[in-house]
Amino acid sequence: MEPIDKRNRLDDEPFSYRIAKNNTIFLDYLGKQVKMLKGNDAEKFLQKINAAQDSKEVQLILANITGNFKRGNERLASSKNKRFP
Repeated sequence: MEPIDKRNRLDDEPFSYRIAKNNTIFLDYLGKQVKMLKGNDAEKFLQKINAAQDSKEVQLILANITGNFKRGNERLASSKNKRFP
């Protein structure tokens, strides 16, 4: 099996989470909120986090839950909008 974090980006721990008083969970990437969990989703998340064995596994769980919000192709999309002669 290939390593999941090939470029070791999760070693810097870019993901974090906060729990509000009403059991709402805010997921952050580099200090910016990218997702919010409530209800059953929040409970499932906390179960996964509590079962995690180390910080690397916590980062993998957070990366998986936040989804593919940063694809790396933003530069390509902007160049497609230009008109060519």
